[in-house]
Amino acid sequence: MKGYRCIACNTEQGADYDGFVCPSCGGNFDITYDYAAIDPAFGDGEGMFRYASLLPCSDPGTTLPLTIGGTPLHRARRLGATAGLGNVWLKDETGNPSASIKDRASAVALLRAAATGADTVAVASTGNAGSSTACLAAAMGLRAVVFVPETAPAAKLTQSLAHGARVLAVRGSSDDAYDLCLRACDEQGWFNRSTGFNPFTRDGKKTSSFEIWEQLGQVPDRVIVPTGDGNILSGVWKGWRDLHAAGLIDRLPKIDCAQSEGSAAICHTVERIRASGQEPDWREVTIKSVAASTVADSISVDQPRDGLAAVRAVIESGGEAVTVSDDEILAAIGELASTAGVFAEPAAAATWAAAKRLAGDGRIDKDETVVLLVTGNGLKDVAAVPVGKPEPVDAKS
Repeated sequence: MKGYRCIACNTEQGADYDGFVCPSCGGNFDITYDYAAIDPAFGDGEGMFRYASLLPCSDPGTTLPLTIGGTPLHRARRLGATAGLGNVWLKDETGNPSASIKDRASAVALLRAAATGADTVAVASTGNAGSSTACLAAAMGLRAVVFVPETAPAAKLTQSLAHGARVLAVRGSSDDAYDLCLRACDEQGWFNRSTGFNPFTRDGKKTSSFEIWEQLGQVPDRVIVPTGDGNILSGVWKGWRDLHAAGLIDRLPKIDCAQSEGSAAICHTVERIRASGQEPDWREVTIKSVAASTVADSISVDQPRDGLAAVRAVIESGGEAVTVSDDEILAAIGELASTAGVFAEPAAAATWAAAKRLAGDGRIDKDETVVLLVTGNGLKDVAAVPVGKPEPVDAKS
């Protein structure tokens, strides 16, 4: 790790800087590296810390006894054929310890917390980041405080509570929970793991791109990412940029943003920038908040806290900004499960809904290599899944 660079104004700080946001403009930081000094050879092992040379922390050894990452990449021929696509792949993050991609972010962030001597980690979450933080904190012997909107799915709250976290159900939106977490961390001195504030989370999520590259054996044409606050998308893009800067790949994929029509602040911003026909000055770009309402709770945010980094990723990669309806998302859950064998929560299924929309609009060529990032397990929110009931039969029939 070399230091930090502001995503908005490009102000740089050294690695010893002890803040998480830019002192010049208040923007989010991106962690920087001296790529010329990095050994691009990845290590052995099963999880994400094979890539320690491109992470802001070393292999955790026994500090974090869980294996995170190393998730499968499935070829989804039957699924792709239903939309006329011949080369669809699913990066299946549902097998991580807390059943979502958020474990990658929590791993790097909590190792940073431990390195600073923190004993309490707090996080604002729609559910997955909270259960992930609680899971990894339990394994590392840290205290976890989770701020969630009171509408968070019961399964995600159960996970956090089972792992021993203190869970605070905020009477308000996910944005209200976020702001309360910021204030509490300032007052209590807790380490704040929240995405869109803590830059270490982005570097954890980028390891999914490293794995896709190794598993696929090439750079895909595009990666479709379910997007709420923007941190997963910005992390995926950073992973590919790191590989390029390290000289390991010679081209970059398009990064497509998949959002619900009811929570589409990032997509609206991308569309506005492209409609202007002007090269954006990132210091001047603003993301207008929305009144989010969608069945996909994990991507339901009014104000995306890592939105600028996500908008830059879509624009710079030449990706698409796609919005889909809740009906399309719910249909995609069943199609992923019944055709590809992967049970995705609503937010994760938005990627397949977006792929179908892009294919139908002619924005994906049938022979493109398309990777869908399946970020969370369907068991996270079974109440949202539109399935029937078991068929009763008599035991003696």
